[in-house]
Amino acid sequence: MAKRAYQLTMPRQQTTCVVFASPHSGRDYPPSFLSSSVLDERSIRSSEDAFVDVLFEAAPRFGAPLLAATAPRAYVDLNRSAEELDAALIEDVQRSGTNPRISSGLGVIPRVVSNGLSIYRGKLPRAEVESRLRDVWLPYHKCLQMLLNDSHNQFGQAILLDCHSMPHEAIETISHGRSPRPDIVLGDRYGAAAGSAIVERIEAAFGHAGLHVTRNTPFAGAYTTQQYGHPSRGQHVVQIEIDRSLYMDERTIRRNENFDELKSVITQIVAEIAAYGRGSMPLAAE
Repeated sequence: MAKRAYQLTMPRQQTTCVVFASPHSGRDYPPSFLSSSVLDERSIRSSEDAFVDVLFEAAPRFGAPLLAATAPRAYVDLNRSAEELDAALIEDVQRSGTNPRISSGLGVIPRVVSNGLSIYRGKLPRAEVESRLRDVWLPYHKCLQMLLNDSHNQFGQAILLDCHSMPHEAIETISHGRSPRPDIVLGDRYGAAAGSAIVERIEAAFGHAGLHVTRNTPFAGAYTTQQYGHPSRGQHVVQIEIDRSLYMDERTIRRNENFDELKSVITQIVAEIAAYGRGSMPLAAE
Protein backbone atom coordinates (compact mmCIF):
# COMPACT_ATOMS: atom_id res chain seq x y z
CA MET A 1 0.00 0.00 0.00
CA ALA A 2 1.00 3.64 -0.32
CA LYS A 3 2.67 5.18 2.73
CA ARG A 4 -0.31 7.44 3.28
CA ALA A 5 -3.43 8.41 1.41
CA TYR A 6 -3.05 12.19 1.38
CA GLN A 7 -1.26 15.25 2.63
CA LEU A 8 -3.35 17.93 4.29
CA THR A 9 -1.85 21.40 4.62
CA MET A 10 -3.89 23.69 6.84
CA PRO A 11 -3.48 27.46 7.14
CA ARG A 12 -2.53 28.92 10.49
CA GLN A 13 -6.10 30.11 10.62
CA GLN A 14 -8.77 29.24 8.10
CA THR A 15 -10.24 32.51 6.93
CA THR A 16 -12.19 31.44 3.84
CA CYS A 17 -14.89 28.92 3.02
CA VAL A 18 -12.86 27.73 0.01
CA VAL A 19 -11.11 24.34 0.10
CA PHE A 20 -8.60 23.24 -2.55
CA ALA A 21 -8.07 19.56 -3.38
CA SER A 22 -5.83 17.68 -5.82
CA PRO A 23 -6.94 14.04 -6.00
CA HIS A 24 -4.82 12.94 -8.97
CA SER A 25 -1.37 14.43 -8.29
CA GLY A 26 -0.19 11.61 -6.00
CA ARG A 27 3.20 10.17 -6.89
CA ASP A 28 3.93 7.69 -4.09
CA TYR A 29 4.02 4.47 -6.12
CA PRO A 30 4.15 1.37 -3.88
CA PRO A 31 6.92 -1.04 -4.95
CA SER A 32 4.50 -3.96 -4.91
CA PHE A 33 2.22 -2.08 -7.28
CA LEU A 34 5.04 -1.27 -9.69
CA SER A 35 6.26 -4.87 -9.66
CA SER A 36 2.76 -6.13 -10.46
CA SER A 37 2.42 -3.84 -13.48
CA VAL A 38 3.51 -4.55 -17.05
CA LEU A 39 4.21 -0.84 -17.60
CA ASP A 40 7.40 1.14 -17.15
CA GLU A 41 7.50 4.11 -14.79
CA ARG A 42 6.94 6.70 -17.50
CA SER A 43 3.90 4.92 -18.91
CA ILE A 44 2.28 4.29 -15.55
CA ARG A 45 2.60 7.99 -14.68
CA SER A 46 0.67 9.10 -17.76
CA SER A 47 -2.58 9.22 -15.76
CA GLU A 48 -1.05 11.42 -13.08
CA ASP A 49 -2.01 15.09 -12.76
CA ALA A 50 1.66 15.82 -12.25
CA PHE A 51 2.59 18.89 -10.21
CA VAL A 52 -0.98 20.18 -9.78
CA ASP A 53 -0.53 20.11 -6.00
CA VAL A 54 2.59 22.26 -6.46
CA LEU A 55 0.76 24.77 -8.63
CA PHE A 56 -1.83 25.28 -5.88
CA GLU A 57 0.47 24.96 -2.87
CA ALA A 58 0.04 28.63 -1.91
CA ALA A 59 -3.58 28.05 -0.83
CA PRO A 60 -2.82 27.87 2.92
CA ARG A 61 -1.06 31.27 2.72
CA PHE A 62 -4.46 32.74 1.87
CA GLY A 63 -6.36 30.95 4.63
CA ALA A 64 -7.55 27.91 2.68
CA PRO A 65 -6.87 24.20 3.31
CA LEU A 66 -5.08 22.19 0.61
CA LEU A 67 -5.78 18.45 0.42
CA ALA A 68 -3.48 16.55 -1.94
CA ALA A 69 -3.45 12.84 -2.68
CA THR A 70 -0.16 11.06 -2.20
CA ALA A 71 -1.32 7.70 -3.59
CA PRO A 72 -1.30 7.79 -7.41
CA ARG A 73 -4.38 7.72 -9.58
CA ALA A 74 -3.26 4.51 -11.30
CA TYR A 75 -3.36 2.80 -7.88
CA VAL A 76 -6.69 4.22 -6.65
CA ASP A 77 -8.75 6.83 -8.49
CA LEU A 78 -10.11 9.17 -5.83
CA ASN A 79 -12.45 10.83 -8.31
CA ARG A 80 -14.52 7.65 -8.61
CA SER A 81 -17.10 6.02 -6.41
CA ALA A 82 -15.86 3.12 -4.31
CA GLU A 83 -18.62 1.13 -6.03
CA GLU A 84 -17.15 1.60 -9.52
CA LEU A 85 -15.51 -1.82 -9.57
CA ASP A 86 -14.33 -3.27 -12.87
CA ALA A 87 -15.31 -6.91 -13.34
CA ALA A 88 -12.76 -7.19 -16.15
CA LEU A 89 -10.00 -6.47 -13.63
CA ILE A 90 -11.20 -7.59 -10.20
CA GLU A 91 -11.94 -11.15 -9.15
CA ASP A 92 -15.37 -11.95 -7.70
CA VAL A 93 -17.03 -8.83 -9.08
CA GLN A 94 -20.23 -9.20 -11.07
CA ARG A 95 -20.80 -7.17 -14.19
CA SER A 96 -23.73 -4.82 -13.65
CA GLY A 97 -25.24 -2.07 -15.73
CA THR A 98 -23.40 0.18 -18.15
CA ASN A 99 -20.87 2.59 -16.74
CA PRO A 100 -18.71 4.21 -19.44
CA ARG A 101 -15.85 4.86 -17.03
CA ILE A 102 -15.72 1.23 -15.95
CA SER A 103 -16.15 0.01 -19.52
CA SER A 104 -13.15 2.07 -20.60
CA GLY A 105 -11.04 0.65 -17.76
CA LEU A 106 -11.14 3.77 -15.59
CA GLY A 107 -13.01 2.59 -12.52
CA VAL A 108 -11.96 3.27 -8.94
CA ILE A 109 -9.13 0.76 -9.42
CA PRO A 110 -8.04 1.56 -12.99
CA ARG A 111 -7.38 -1.23 -15.45
CA VAL A 112 -5.60 1.09 -17.90
CA VAL A 113 -3.68 4.34 -17.83
CA SER A 114 -4.89 7.39 -19.73
CA ASN A 115 -3.51 6.27 -23.11
CA GLY A 116 -5.33 2.93 -22.90
CA LEU A 117 -2.37 0.73 -21.97
CA SER A 118 -3.22 -2.11 -19.59
CA ILE A 119 -1.62 -1.80 -16.15
CA TYR A 120 -1.69 -5.44 -15.06
CA ARG A 121 -0.92 -8.91 -16.36
CA GLY A 122 -4.16 -10.40 -15.07
CA LYS A 123 -6.91 -9.88 -12.53
CA LEU A 124 -6.55 -8.50 -9.01
CA PRO A 125 -7.79 -10.38 -5.93
CA ARG A 126 -10.86 -8.80 -4.36
CA ALA A 127 -8.97 -8.58 -1.04
CA GLU A 128 -6.28 -6.40 -2.64
CA VAL A 129 -8.91 -4.01 -3.96
CA GLU A 130 -10.68 -3.80 -0.61
CA SER A 131 -7.36 -3.05 1.06
CA ARG A 132 -6.70 -0.13 -1.29
CA LEU A 133 -10.17 1.27 -0.75
CA ARG A 134 -9.84 0.97 3.01
CA ASP A 135 -6.33 2.42 3.23
CA VAL A 136 -6.50 5.12 0.54
CA TRP A 137 -9.97 5.92 -0.78
CA LEU A 138 -11.83 6.00 2.52
CA PRO A 139 -9.33 8.16 4.48
CA TYR A 140 -9.12 10.71 1.67
CA HIS A 141 -12.88 11.10 1.39
CA LYS A 142 -13.37 11.20 5.14
CA CYS A 143 -10.87 14.05 5.29
CA LEU A 144 -12.49 15.86 2.37
CA GLN A 145 -15.94 15.67 3.93
CA MET A 146 -14.54 16.87 7.26
CA LEU A 147 -13.01 19.92 5.56
CA LEU A 148 -16.27 20.76 3.83
CA ASN A 149 -18.26 20.31 7.03
CA ASP A 150 -15.86 22.54 8.95
CA SER A 151 -16.00 25.24 6.27
CA HIS A 152 -19.78 25.12 6.18
CA ASN A 153 -20.04 25.29 9.97
CA GLN A 154 -17.65 28.23 10.18
CA PHE A 155 -18.73 30.29 7.17
CA GLY A 156 -22.25 29.13 6.34
CA GLN A 157 -21.20 27.46 3.11
CA ALA A 158 -18.30 25.58 1.55
CA ILE A 159 -16.69 25.92 -1.87
CA LEU A 160 -14.49 23.07 -3.09
CA LEU A 161 -12.10 23.59 -5.99
CA ASP A 162 -11.20 20.14 -7.26
CA CYS A 163 -7.95 20.71 -9.14
CA HIS A 164 -6.85 18.61 -12.13
CA SER A 165 -4.83 18.76 -15.33
CA MET A 166 -5.84 17.62 -18.80
CA PRO A 167 -3.77 16.28 -21.69
CA HIS A 168 -3.33 18.88 -24.39
CA GLU A 169 -4.63 16.46 -26.99
CA ALA A 170 -7.95 16.29 -25.14
CA ILE A 171 -8.71 19.89 -26.08
CA GLU A 172 -6.95 20.18 -29.43
CA THR A 173 -10.09 19.62 -31.48
CA ILE A 174 -12.91 21.05 -29.37
CA SER A 175 -12.66 24.61 -30.66
CA HIS A 176 -13.15 23.48 -34.29
CA GLY A 177 -11.33 26.62 -35.40
CA ARG A 178 -14.08 28.94 -34.14
CA SER A 179 -12.43 30.09 -30.91
CA PRO A 180 -9.15 29.70 -29.03
CA ARG A 181 -8.53 26.38 -27.33
CA PRO A 182 -9.21 26.62 -23.61
CA ASP A 183 -6.37 26.86 -21.12
CA ILE A 184 -8.83 26.02 -18.35
CA VAL A 185 -12.03 23.96 -18.31
CA LEU A 186 -14.35 24.48 -15.35
CA GLY A 187 -16.76 21.65 -14.58
CA ASP A 188 -19.89 22.19 -12.50
CA ARG A 189 -22.00 19.42 -14.05
CA TYR A 190 -23.87 22.05 -16.06
CA GLY A 191 -24.92 23.98 -12.97
CA ALA A 192 -25.84 21.02 -10.77
CA ALA A 193 -22.70 21.13 -8.57
CA ALA A 194 -22.25 24.85 -7.84
CA GLY A 195 -24.16 28.11 -7.75
CA SER A 196 -23.90 30.15 -10.92
CA ALA A 197 -22.54 33.27 -9.21
CA ILE A 198 -19.73 31.20 -7.66
CA VAL A 199 -18.76 29.65 -10.98
CA GLU A 200 -18.81 33.09 -12.59
CA ARG A 201 -16.42 34.47 -9.96
CA ILE A 202 -14.04 31.54 -10.37
CA GLU A 203 -14.15 31.91 -14.14
CA ALA A 204 -13.48 35.63 -13.77
CA ALA A 205 -10.44 34.97 -11.58
CA PHE A 206 -8.85 32.87 -14.32
CA GLY A 207 -9.91 35.36 -16.96
CA HIS A 208 -8.31 38.25 -15.04
CA ALA A 209 -5.05 36.31 -15.26
CA GLY A 210 -5.29 36.14 -19.05
CA LEU A 211 -6.30 32.48 -19.30
CA HIS A 212 -8.96 31.32 -21.74
CA VAL A 213 -11.74 29.49 -19.90
CA THR A 214 -14.61 27.27 -21.02
CA ARG A 215 -17.14 25.27 -19.03
CA ASN A 216 -18.06 21.58 -18.95
CA THR A 217 -16.63 20.58 -22.34
CA PRO A 218 -14.98 18.14 -22.48
CA PHE A 219 -14.88 17.74 -18.68
CA ALA A 220 -18.03 18.46 -16.68
CA GLY A 221 -16.90 16.79 -13.46
CA ALA A 222 -16.97 13.23 -12.18
CA TYR A 223 -17.56 11.62 -8.78
CA THR A 224 -16.36 14.49 -6.58
CA THR A 225 -18.56 17.12 -8.20
CA GLN A 226 -21.52 14.76 -8.20
CA GLN A 227 -21.06 13.53 -4.63
CA TYR A 228 -20.19 16.78 -2.89
CA GLY A 229 -21.80 19.46 -5.05
CA HIS A 230 -25.08 20.42 -3.36
CA PRO A 231 -25.71 24.13 -3.99
CA SER A 232 -29.11 24.07 -2.25
CA ARG A 233 -27.30 23.02 0.94
CA GLY A 234 -24.58 25.65 0.56
CA GLN A 235 -21.95 23.15 -0.60
CA HIS A 236 -20.47 23.97 -4.00
CA VAL A 237 -17.91 22.09 -6.11
CA VAL A 238 -16.12 23.30 -9.23
CA GLN A 239 -13.68 21.05 -11.05
CA ILE A 240 -10.67 22.82 -12.57
CA GLU A 241 -8.79 21.30 -15.50
CA ILE A 242 -5.53 22.93 -16.60
CA ASP A 243 -3.92 22.25 -19.98
CA ARG A 244 -0.76 20.31 -19.08
CA SER A 245 1.20 21.77 -21.97
CA LEU A 246 1.10 25.16 -20.22
CA TYR A 247 3.49 24.00 -17.53
CA MET A 248 5.00 20.59 -18.29
CA ASP A 249 6.47 18.35 -20.96
CA GLU A 250 3.83 15.68 -21.23
CA ARG A 251 6.18 13.16 -22.82
CA THR A 252 8.83 13.27 -20.09
CA ILE A 253 6.52 14.36 -17.22
CA ARG A 254 8.84 17.19 -16.30
CA ARG A 255 8.21 20.85 -15.59
CA ASN A 256 8.80 23.03 -18.61
CA GLU A 257 10.25 26.54 -18.84
CA ASN A 258 6.81 28.08 -18.18
CA PHE A 259 6.19 26.30 -14.90
CA ASP A 260 7.26 29.04 -12.51
CA GLU A 261 5.36 31.70 -14.43
CA LEU A 262 2.15 29.67 -14.42
CA LYS A 263 2.57 28.86 -10.74
CA SER A 264 2.79 32.58 -10.03
CA VAL A 265 -0.37 33.16 -12.04
CA ILE A 266 -2.19 30.35 -10.22
CA THR A 267 -1.10 31.84 -6.89
CA GLN A 268 -2.76 35.13 -7.84
CA ILE A 269 -5.91 33.26 -8.83
CA VAL A 270 -5.92 31.32 -5.56
CA ALA A 271 -5.63 34.62 -3.65
CA GLU A 272 -8.59 36.10 -5.53
CA ILE A 273 -10.82 33.06 -5.03
CA ALA A 274 -9.87 32.78 -1.35
CA ALA A 275 -10.77 36.46 -0.90
CA TYR A 276 -14.15 35.76 -2.46
CA GLY A 277 -14.68 32.96 0.05
CA ARG A 278 -13.81 35.31 2.93
CA GLY A 279 -16.75 37.46 2.05
CA SER A 280 -14.63 40.21 0.51
CA MET A 281 -17.14 39.83 -2.31
CA PRO A 282 -20.80 38.87 -1.85
CA LEU A 283 -21.34 35.12 -1.78
CA ALA A 284 -23.96 33.49 -3.93
CA ALA A 285 -27.34 32.70 -2.40
CA GLU A 286 -28.05 29.59 -4.49
